Amino acid sequence: MSNDPVLLLHGQPGAASDWQHVRASIDGEARTIAFDRPGWDGRSAVRDLAGNASAARTVLDRASVARATVVGHSLGAAVAAWLAWSSPERVGRLVLVAPAANVDSLGAVDYLLATPVVGWLASVGAMAGGGLVLGAGPVRRWVADATALDDRYLQSAHRALLTPSSWRSFVREQRALVRDLPVLERRLAEISAPTTIIAGAADRVVPIAAARRLAGQIRGAELVEIEHAGHLVHLHHAGEVAGVIAGRD
Repeated sequence: MSNDPVLLLHGQPGAASDWQHVRASIDGEARTIAFDRPGWDGRSAVRDLAGNASAARTVLDRASVARATVVGHSLGAAVAAWLAWSSPERVGRLVLVAPAANVDSLGAVDYLLATPVVGWLASVGAMAGGGLVLGAGPVRRWVADATALDDRYLQSAHRALLTPSSWRSFVREQRALVRDLPVLERRLAEISAPTTIIAGAADRVVPIAAARRLAGQIRGAELVEIEHAGHLVHLHHAGEVAGVIAGRD
């Protein structure tokens, strides 16, 4: 593993705390940095991929980090890839986890959620409904058992999904993603950082086929497929993801 610090970019919806198990597993091997991306910190407005990359650079500057191993999950992987393309000197290595970083990662639901009116209603309904479901203790414990997510994480998700600011952030970020991914896809071949893609073979959000194509779009990229893993591979298989980030054999 390089001596570079590790910058961790969460997905959508999400928070810096999504990386807590990965960070714990890397502890002692590298310095890790995670932050709530714009629109998810309760203060700032949602930004597009370029704006998120700018926010990541600011975080690195404040931490006095010239270059980092940059890790992104889902939409955060698109931000990580954008940063690697636009500021190659800041990215020593790139790790993309369940990446929504090419057009193949978008499905019909993604385009629906990005529409002005229907997308808003669908997003609010899905997120509020999920929040209400997770508010019921027995249901939340069943979800915890079924998904291997701890109760504290699910309680946090319950609170976030019932917050109107989260609904707004989700819809606006979804629109930015659909608009920006074609631009990013045209730049993927220009990424020079050594790249590893981690994908769950059972991911129903970003199909494994999209990750496989992405591995061919970024020069020299390595693809690590985790059998039976879904989209939240960094939560359910934190040790394996941390091992790839740390470069363990």
